[in-house]
Amino acid sequence: MKKQMILTITLLSAMLMPALRTAYAATQSFNGVISDSMCKKQHSMMPGKSDAQCVEECVKAGASYVLVVGDKVYTLAAKPGVISPHAGKHVQVQGELVNNTITVSAIR
Repeated sequence: MKKQMILTITLLSAMLMPALRTAYAATQSFNGVISDSMCKKQHSMMPGKSDAQCVEECVKAGASYVLVVGDKVYTLAAKPGVISPHAGKHVQVQGELVNNTITVSAIR
């Protein structure tokens, strides 16, 4: 009887996991500044260049685009052409957050 109950609970849990994951990954809005994974909040590596120029140079050098929201830094997943016009700017990003990465659906 106990084995059957444990098996039933295990199977129900396994069936509910995808539904919970989908609910957790629902579209959210984040307000922050588009930056890069090398500089994050501080753009002091390239004196004389704007934050936007620094972000673009760092991305060309292999960094990823990120969104800085207060003390948190989220990696952004989208085509570079969608993100680059917003480099160094305060924006609202809409997307799904999974494992500290926002899959971008819109940037305003």
